[in-house]
Amino acid sequence: MSDSWVPNSASGQDPGGRRRAWAELLAGRVKREKYNPERAQKLKESAVRLLRSHQDLNALLLEVEGPLCKKLSLSKVIDCDSSEAYANHSSSFIGSALQDQASRLGVPVGILSAGMVASSVGQICTAPAETSHPVLLTVEQRKKLSSLLEFAQYLLAHSMFSRLSFCQELWKIQSSLLLEAVWHLHVQGIVSLQELLESHPDMHAVGSWLFRNLCCLCEQMEASCQHADVARAMLSDFVQMFVLRGFQKNSDLRRTVEPEKMPQVTVDVLQRMLIFALDALAAGVQEESSTHKIVRCWFGVFSGHTLGSVISTDPLKRFFSHTLTQILTHSPVLKASDAVQMQREWSFARTHPLLTSLYRRLFVMLSAEELVGHLQEVLETQEVHWQRVLSFVSALVVCFPEAQQLLEDWVARLMAQAFESCQLDSMVTAFLVVRQAALEGPSAFLSYADWFKASFGSTRGYHGCSKKALVFLFTFLSELVPFESPRYLQVHILHPPLVPGKYRSLLTDYISLAKTRLADLKVSIENMGLYEDLSSAGDITEPHSQALQDVEKAIMVFEHTGNIPVTVMEASIFRRPYYVSHFLPALLTPRVLPKVPDSRVAFIESLKRADKIPPSLYSTYCQACSAAEEKPEDAALGVRAEPNSAEEPLGQLTAALGELRASMTDPSQRDVISAQVAVISERLRAVLGHNEDDSSVEISKIQLSINTPRLEPREHMAVDLLLTSFCQNLMAASSVAPPERQGPWAALFVRTMCGRVLPAVLTRLCQLLRHQGPSLSAPHVLGLAALAVHLGESRSALPEVDVGPPAPGAGLPVPALFDSLLTCRTRDSLFFCLKFCTAAISYSLCKFSSQSRDTLCSCLSPGLIKKFQFLMFRLFSEARQPLSEEDVASLSWRPLHLPSADWQRAALSLWTHRTFREVLKEEDVHLTYQDWLHLELEIQPEADALSDTERQDFHQWAIHEHFLPESSASGGCDGDLQAACTILVNALMDFHQSSRSYDHSENSDLVFGGRTGNEDIISRLQEMVADLELQQDLIVPLGHTPSQEHFLFEIFRRRLQALTSGWSVAASLQRQRELLMYKRILLRLPSSVLCGSSFQAEQPITARCEQFFHLVNSEMRNFCSHGGALTQDITAHFFRGLLNACLRSRDPSLMVDFILAKCQTKCPLILTSALVWWPSLEPVLLCRWRRHCQSPLPRELQKLQEGRQFASDFLSPEAASPAPNPDWLSAAALHFAIQQVREENIRKQLKKLDCEREELLVFLFFFSLMGLLSSHLTSNSTTDLPKAFHVCAAILECLEKRKISWLALFQLTESDLRLGRLLLRVAPDQHTRLLPFAFYSLLSYFHEDAAIREEAFLHVAVDMYLKLVQLFVAGDTSTVSPPAGRSLELKGQAGQPRGTDNKSSSFSAAVNTSVPEKELLTRGRAAG
Repeated sequence: MSDSWVPNSASGQDPGGRRRAWAELLAGRVKREKYNPERAQKLKESAVRLLRSHQDLNALLLEVEGPLCKKLSLSKVIDCDSSEAYANHSSSFIGSALQDQASRLGVPVGILSAGMVASSVGQICTAPAETSHPVLLTVEQRKKLSSLLEFAQYLLAHSMFSRLSFCQELWKIQSSLLLEAVWHLHVQGIVSLQELLESHPDMHAVGSWLFRNLCCLCEQMEASCQHADVARAMLSDFVQMFVLRGFQKNSDLRRTVEPEKMPQVTVDVLQRMLIFALDALAAGVQEESSTHKIVRCWFGVFSGHTLGSVISTDPLKRFFSHTLTQILTHSPVLKASDAVQMQREWSFARTHPLLTSLYRRLFVMLSAEELVGHLQEVLETQEVHWQRVLSFVSALVVCFPEAQQLLEDWVARLMAQAFESCQLDSMVTAFLVVRQAALEGPSAFLSYADWFKASFGSTRGYHGCSKKALVFLFTFLSELVPFESPRYLQVHILHPPLVPGKYRSLLTDYISLAKTRLADLKVSIENMGLYEDLSSAGDITEPHSQALQDVEKAIMVFEHTGNIPVTVMEASIFRRPYYVSHFLPALLTPRVLPKVPDSRVAFIESLKRADKIPPSLYSTYCQACSAAEEKPEDAALGVRAEPNSAEEPLGQLTAALGELRASMTDPSQRDVISAQVAVISERLRAVLGHNEDDSSVEISKIQLSINTPRLEPREHMAVDLLLTSFCQNLMAASSVAPPERQGPWAALFVRTMCGRVLPAVLTRLCQLLRHQGPSLSAPHVLGLAALAVHLGESRSALPEVDVGPPAPGAGLPVPALFDSLLTCRTRDSLFFCLKFCTAAISYSLCKFSSQSRDTLCSCLSPGLIKKFQFLMFRLFSEARQPLSEEDVASLSWRPLHLPSADWQRAALSLWTHRTFREVLKEEDVHLTYQDWLHLELEIQPEADALSDTERQDFHQWAIHEHFLPESSASGGCDGDLQAACTILVNALMDFHQSSRSYDHSENSDLVFGGRTGNEDIISRLQEMVADLELQQDLIVPLGHTPSQEHFLFEIFRRRLQALTSGWSVAASLQRQRELLMYKRILLRLPSSVLCGSSFQAEQPITARCEQFFHLVNSEMRNFCSHGGALTQDITAHFFRGLLNACLRSRDPSLMVDFILAKCQTKCPLILTSALVWWPSLEPVLLCRWRRHCQSPLPRELQKLQEGRQFASDFLSPEAASPAPNPDWLSAAALHFAIQQVREENIRKQLKKLDCEREELLVFLFFFSLMGLLSSHLTSNSTTDLPKAFHVCAAILECLEKRKISWLALFQLTESDLRLGRLLLRVAPDQHTRLLPFAFYSLLSYFHEDAAIREEAFLHVAVDMYLKLVQLFVAGDTSTVSPPAGRSLELKGQAGQPRGTDNKSSSFSAAVNTSVPEKELLTRGRAAG
């Protein structure tokens, strides 16, 4: 009975079945029992517990308030779609009801309202969900929760809500509580997440709950749900709060009582998420699986947009450092020996992309110094996971250029510590770090082979301090042997540590061990390739495949250097088995030889000449190639099959470049660019077959032929892909942001080009810019211009480029190379150069707008900026006007990258840009007068963009209006016309010296300076010199002669002094070419330059005459004369000037006689030249003289007439007239006349010499000796060698017969006023140096009594012999070797001398010693 009553009583029903109110039940109990305060308190507590455990608060309210409370049902309050919405029930009314009820119950209203709201939250979260593990609310749930939270905010505002009770009630419904509801409570300020988490009694449980919900949130975010914005905001807020609460230092002493639960929970949750991700990656997570989505989303929280609102960077740095520690130390399952074996699989390109993305995000907040320091600290204090440690090292060197030096310094400290106290851990760490960094290639870190050689290959190595250090090193290396990759063993064997002789056994033991291990691995050290990458730790290539790669690399090095690579030469001696068995067969693969020999043919021929190919093998190769020519079909198939082997790597490279291009327009993908560039670098290496690092390529200077640049097909395709990708990427990036906000992608991309592929890139750029420039489209021009800027940015790390031969051997930095590739010759090339310069300078100004002016200038060569100024002046008349402040324009890169770019408008905009005008103030980039001349001389008038009239107007403006009045500090002439002429002449000379350096034809001498473009500039020079001559006439008073020397001769003297002196062929040719250019310039200028405008009796020989005489005697005599005479043009020019100047004097005839008389002693070569060209010179002089004077020709000119007449009469059958004075002039005239007569016609006439004066015979003998030497020296001489011999012999016979002394001719000196000074100024120095040869050439014609009759004969003969031997020893006999067709004839003559064979035989035997004439000639031919 009692059992049945208790439930009824508890349920509030009376025996009659009527349900009684809660108040009646309480009132009845009070009446039946006496009041007890303790029991009352217990009763209240029991009521509160009962209230909290009640699940239907709406029913409770109905029970408390009766029928009225139906209107206050909380489900109606939060139901926004109900007709009885919250608008009809004020918060104040519900709050009042709650207060009343709480007072009746004796329960705090905050506890009552907290329980009610928590129950409602639970009801909302238990609604049907869209997913099996929901964390997000539906739209309906979100509306209901919003209404409920508005009511809760009212309760909070009126102190009617208990947060603590609310948190406790929420945890009771934890299983149904959604994470978004918790986030809304936190955001709306109902209860913070910190309060909620700290209220949970079990920290581990709440951490697990948060971890599960965060995983679900990440998964739903990656699934592209419709509430992605809410999900991202949730995750960002949670992570920010976790970082701030978990990693903020507690520096406030007033908060020492704050509970420590919150930091523990947040750190625990962050660590759980990271460990989950790391374990998933270690287990090999599947792409696009739920786990993969969670990991990818969680790693995304480390990016800037997720943590961007964290104001202080200190908590963020502590969080990132903690994360990095967890990455490096979580689950250290691998040992160091495992790392030694497996680290090649942990390079940056092979590491999981999610992990590398996490590394890169950590790198944003932490500097390279902090990262390396943290890595060092972790390795010193904790056990680590070697795979993640080493992959982190790879990411570090790839993403941070400065990390290389930091790692080198750290490794150096590790090595020092290791050898100081024999610390094995430090040694292992150092080797692993170096090897891992070296895997990323030479652009990121030096190769392992280089590091090992630098560390142990010298006496300064770490091991050189003691025997203990040596033992430690070799013990360590020996312990590594079982785990080593064959590559590293090969490094240790080929580049062993330097060991003192007494400890050599340690090294030999180790090498034996290493070789044994290689034998076990079936790797032969003898079959190792010449260019194998010993730092890659990759798989060993088969000898045949490696040999093919070695051949390609050797040919590439040979093509760039022109020499056989040192590696190949060493292999032919020290690694002969591999060289003969593998390298040569791969090189000598039979093929159809090209008609024009390529690099492979040239390389093979060079090896053959160096005796590096066995004759039998070379013969077999030639026969096989000949056979291949008979089967063109098979050869063609072989050629077609070659590129197919590279199709797969080429496709992978194309795909990698496409992925990079897709990232250009997506700002969220900026952080993956460095990884994509690293992948491109690896793909590029696979395409080109480059398995070696830069250190194995012996190229200190890139050899580039800018006239005929050639690339192998595979290189051509790969480089075209790179350049096209760069241009496309630039266009894509420029469509999103200007250059200064595009990030470092371009610099990273260019770093890929700066490695092994740089020579091929520069070769292709040469093809495009120099040979195909005008045909390039606007995107190509813009892309290549930007590429030039970034290559200039890396100029310090790039080798120099040699653009010869035949260009000068001095290397050019890469920025200056672009200046050489941009030509300004034709209309098309002018406009292309303008486009390229505009694009490059604009890009540079935009890209480095925030940096110093020096940075802007360092990226571009000064020559390129000067060319832009030159083109602006030349093509735009607007640019010739001075700029005002109002003309300064702004610059924008965006219009340039549009396809329809107006280049002229862009160029003018750049011209007036303020920053560019500031740049032009720099001295080294300002266009000077000399720069303008060098560029203008390149123009080809027939293809110029300007018409002849426009070009002439431009020249007048440039010279007279711009550069002439400009100050010399700004590159002008300070108004000095003579200075302007001086610079112009020097520019002409420099241009002529370089005119054959590039693309000029062999017949470039046919036009002035090699090009017709010089004609206009020469016309300007003529005008300027004419003005100077007029100025000079006005300055000099009447009746006086200007004493100042002409500026032209001063220029000539300075330039000749700067040339190399000596008799070498190169020096002689250079000097001769310079003098020929001087002569051409002089011929184009007024003849008064040579002689002056007038002669006066007070000073008959002008300074100009003196200068011209000096030029003739010192230079033209040796290089511009032939057979004792100057050329006709300069001779006629001088006599025209002489006559013009003399005719302006008071007594022209007297002046002519005086000047020509002085010529006999000062410059006799002018008179001998006049004799040679007198037939053409006489009519001109006679006509001009008679036009101004009625008197006959001056006496000295008549002497020239008489000399010519005497020579003509002498060779005629009639009786000869007596020779006129002076004798030397008559002798010269007779010599020149003899040269014009056939040999059979002069034998009889030479007998007339018996009647001539002695001095005339001596002079004639000298001139005939010069003719004999000229016959030897000149292959096309008009007087052949037998004739020259006969003439000399006849004159010598006459001298001997008349007992006339002639030995003085072989001992000429300047102090000899009678013969020496005269003859030495007529004969070239080369002829006088060869007089010993002439002496002994005529040895058989000497009279046998000469040695007895002439006391000086033996002295002269010995002197001549010594000089002859000196010539022979010096190697100059090749210049006097007779033509091959005449050698036998000479031998016959030497064996059978004419007329005096028997008489002279004994004398010849007495004088001739060890070097007879025949042997000298024979040895001379051999030397030649």
